[in-house]
Amino acid sequence: MLDQIPVNRPDTPLLDQIDNPDDLKQLELNQLAQLAEELRLFLLYSVGQTGGHLGAGLGVVELAIALHYVFDTPRDRLVWDVGHQAYPHKILTGRRDQMLTMRQAGGLSAFPSRDESEFDCFGVGHSSTSISAVMGMMTAAKMQDKNQRSIAVIGDGAMTAGMAFEALNHAGHLEDNLLVILNDNNMAISNSVGGLSSYFARMWASKPYNFVLSGGKRFLSKIPPALKAASRAEEYMKGMVSPGTLFEEIGFNYIGLIDGHNATGLVGILKNIKTLKGPQLLHIVTQKGKGYLEAENDPFGMHAMSKLKASANFQPRETESQSADLATNESEISGGKLTGPPTYSQVFGDWLCDVAAQDPLVVGVTPAMGDGSGMKRFAIEYPDRFHDVAIAEQHAVTFAAGMACDGLKPVVAIYSTFLQRAYDQLIHDIALQKLNVLFAIDRAGLVGEDGPTHAGSFDLSYLRCVPNMTVMAPSDENETRKLLNTAFQIDGPTAVRYPRGKGPGVTVIPNKEVVPIGKGKSRREGKAVAILAFGSMVAPALKAANLLNATVIDMRFVKPLDEDLVGNMVTRHQLLVTVEENTIAGGAGSAVNEFLMRGNYQIPVLNLGLPDEFMNHGRTPDMLSSVALDCNAIAAAIRSKLVACKIQSEAV
Repeated sequence: MLDQIPVNRPDTPLLDQIDNPDDLKQLELNQLAQLAEELRLFLLYSVGQTGGHLGAGLGVVELAIALHYVFDTPRDRLVWDVGHQAYPHKILTGRRDQMLTMRQAGGLSAFPSRDESEFDCFGVGHSSTSISAVMGMMTAAKMQDKNQRSIAVIGDGAMTAGMAFEALNHAGHLEDNLLVILNDNNMAISNSVGGLSSYFARMWASKPYNFVLSGGKRFLSKIPPALKAASRAEEYMKGMVSPGTLFEEIGFNYIGLIDGHNATGLVGILKNIKTLKGPQLLHIVTQKGKGYLEAENDPFGMHAMSKLKASANFQPRETESQSADLATNESEISGGKLTGPPTYSQVFGDWLCDVAAQDPLVVGVTPAMGDGSGMKRFAIEYPDRFHDVAIAEQHAVTFAAGMACDGLKPVVAIYSTFLQRAYDQLIHDIALQKLNVLFAIDRAGLVGEDGPTHAGSFDLSYLRCVPNMTVMAPSDENETRKLLNTAFQIDGPTAVRYPRGKGPGVTVIPNKEVVPIGKGKSRREGKAVAILAFGSMVAPALKAANLLNATVIDMRFVKPLDEDLVGNMVTRHQLLVTVEENTIAGGAGSAVNEFLMRGNYQIPVLNLGLPDEFMNHGRTPDMLSSVALDCNAIAAAIRSKLVACKIQSEAV
């Protein structure tokens, strides 16, 4: 037990031999305890020099060793939740000599990063994402016939988040090989780690026990009352010696409690688990700050530390700390037949089926919005590639991120209002990692009678400020098809947003036509006024322009904005008007304003869009008219602006 941080590099002869997990596998089992001591000592030294997260890493030294000793990383996917505890993992995977650059410009990241090492298969930093991510990787491996294991290491704190239980609930319905390791360092149940619980845990992880259990259940399945009694007896037995009943009920095979500081014991159990099928949950108990007296005595205060000073001035860092809205499922069928032109949802659904027929890596993901988003046909034609994860938006997005990491091409169908619930995951798990995930955003703009809780009023604002995102707004049914084609070809995260219901009735041409990225399209040439219309507002803008003899541009892209086209409109017109079915604050019009300010353009601008308020339910046409977003109201607003700016025009 150390009572102070080493100020000089300690002697670590075994650790110095480990440049990657293959070197680790050359050690004998009886050498792992010494390696753990050296690794813990080196970790204390390196964090003392650089500052960073200390306690969590000290607690998982033996676990990191055992995982890399047993599993074939990086082929086997290993995701450390949050990443506070990943320092030992970094040291064992070729970054030992770089640890003194931790958290410094150009040096190692404080968290796992895909840009840093192939052993960091998923970038983390926010809690509770690991299970969702490895489930996506597991799905990708299965679709591509890859022989790999998927392991998530999650702490008891991160396990309290709803997102973790969203993933657990989804995983419990699958029969794929998934290992979730619950690292319990809260000390609330440490006393349960003893001979009896460890004995049962080893038994539950053993192949003979699971073989006999499965064989017995197959036999008893012919006698339903006996099967029910045997299952109940097993459940009661596990409930008496472990806290695993909850996980068993979800669908996991629970194994625990296990001493997380016994590297040899962990190796044995992990080797047994490798032979098991289906979702497994290994519950280990560790001590945060293990091996360093001050960290053991004050695990919260020593969660992280500043650089080691002569005065040993350690500073604690802050630790990281869903109503079930049913998605609207509208029928677009009357008398058993489709009526009129297709809805935007149907255009998307047909496109998804067509692209899936051409590309076996395409998968569809939705959080309980499959039918409403037009995915019914896709679910029937491609059941193995359709993933409805239930009302779990956060899990859906990170699940898609895991898929994209390992080569699949996920398309997430989601309503604008519900994507708001997964905004952190969109930023942290998709955009930050530049992953190829396409968001098909339905119900953008007003949704009439469903009111403010379901209106998609904000997506252009909250998407365009996110780096690496490409954001598109199609103006009609065929443009929706073309922009979906375009988004699918873009390297990085994309979003195509479209309104509820039917469009203006433009015929959809089922081809692979794409449009130039970041380029708008002139739809009408006029004189004094140029209307820059986004998405659903192109149709009313064209009607208004006929009353005003105005130019109309279908902007198509909110990000990247077609700045060349906007600049050209400035030189040819006296008034620019932006029109969008999104809040004006921070929306597409704001993007135009920002460009004009940067270029020091001098021209009057009128921004039309949704006001800075929540609009109550009503008929959509009436609501649009009330905020100057139908053709007559657009024309009236433009005339008023022309008068206010004293611009002479035939429209006045």
